[in-house]
Amino acid sequence: MLEKLQIVQQRFDEVSDLIIQPDIISDQKRYVQLNKEYKDLSLMMEKIKVYKTLHSNLEEAEALLKEETDAEMVAMAKMEVESAKEQLPKLEEEIKLLLIPKDPEDAKNVVVEIRAGTGGDEASIFAGDLYRMYTKFCQSKNWSVSFVDSSEGTAGGFKEVIFEVSGEDVYGILKYESGVHRVQRVPQTETQGRVHTSAATVMVLPEAEEFDVEIDMNEVRIDYFCSSGPGGQSVNTTYSAVRLTHEPTGIVAQCQDQKSQHKNKDKALKVLRSRLYELELSKKLASDAEKRNSLVSSGDRSAKIRTYNYPQGRVTDHRIGITLYDLTNFINGDIQKIIDELQLYQNTEKLKEAGEVI
Repeated sequence: MLEKLQIVQQRFDEVSDLIIQPDIISDQKRYVQLNKEYKDLSLMMEKIKVYKTLHSNLEEAEALLKEETDAEMVAMAKMEVESAKEQLPKLEEEIKLLLIPKDPEDAKNVVVEIRAGTGGDEASIFAGDLYRMYTKFCQSKNWSVSFVDSSEGTAGGFKEVIFEVSGEDVYGILKYESGVHRVQRVPQTETQGRVHTSAATVMVLPEAEEFDVEIDMNEVRIDYFCSSGPGGQSVNTTYSAVRLTHEPTGIVAQCQDQKSQHKNKDKALKVLRSRLYELELSKKLASDAEKRNSLVSSGDRSAKIRTYNYPQGRVTDHRIGITLYDLTNFINGDIQKIIDELQLYQNTEKLKEAGEVI
């Protein structure tokens, strides 16, 4: 373990030196990558520092036990040995997880798309519930949520809603939410009290930077139209809404959230860039899924990942077979526990895949 930690130390020193070099600072893509690596390595270095101190204390205490005859000193050395032996295995596990190569996408911001599926009005209401669940979760993480576009349901909720989330390691956490979410409950419109099953699809796309995807604007058709929905006279009577169509792929992105046509165009371009990026990423995820049991959906809209059962007050994640009887808090944004379990499972799989690696 100590040899591996020495390699990490050397890389940390290299990166620390590289990020202050003028040629690196002028290369935006390289600088962003190295800055992220520096941040990850800094976290690891803190753990390594504690690990080395404990390891050194253990060796000194064990050496003292062999030579010391004073009862008080022996008792202190024994306590030191017990303390170090208790802390070291846990710290080793934490360092092993940090040594797993991170997905470079994990640090990215995201574009989230929620679409009502089967179930008519109830599916739209459920899509609205999911939107509120994610916005509350994002608030708890101090992430910023920016609304992009929506199509409202006839009885409330959304047929479709798109929003951006920015903050620290957003994709690394929210990527597990991609897939089909199913709800089982008595709809507000049901007079017989029967439980219905409805569904909504969630797609979490890593937000592509300009240097990730280059878009030839000659291949993009731009349409301007009047915004619909709330927003006041200035929004609804001017051609501020923007629709972008990428003609080679047929992918469409639109935004009508802002009063400014220019701001709407920028937002729509972000969504378009992320959708094009996701096209490539989904190919990679599909290929990764063949190699390992991936918990991140490759974009297959038939991938049922979770059921929200209201009569039983439970949430079941079908990927790892975990059930929580805490639906009220969960639907109010307290979803971290399931994400922690999914991350732990994924990291364990990666460790197995690497063999003894660490």
